[in-house]
Amino acid sequence: MYVVHTTIPLDPDCGDELVDRVDDLVERSRNEDGTVRYRAMRDLTEGNLLRFFEQYEDADAAEAHTNSEEYRRFNELLPEVVDGKIETLQFETDEVHAVEFTAADAVDALE
Repeated sequence: MYVVHTTIPLDPDCGDELVDRVDDLVERSRNEDGTVRYRAMRDLTEGNLLRFFEQYEDADAAEAHTNSEEYRRFNELLPEVVDGKIETLQFETDEVHAVEFTAADAVDALE
């Protein structure tokens, strides 16, 4: 599994074009071969931060994503909307364990 977590600091004045471009990127990326999970979100405590969480079957699938037309279109928009340095964390792991639980289970775990 290849994991990518990117944080993009946005100009507070960036408009709807960015939201539309992110929506397009996410929709198309989720359907690419080798994509396990692809999510984009605004940070709850720092609303100007856009975060991407991506999981791929392997590094080749991640690289194929960066060669996609939609990815390139999104990157071309970045100079107009970014306010600061972009950070990307990338790592490979052999084991991924997903755990699902209810809110009640989370509270019970505290006892």
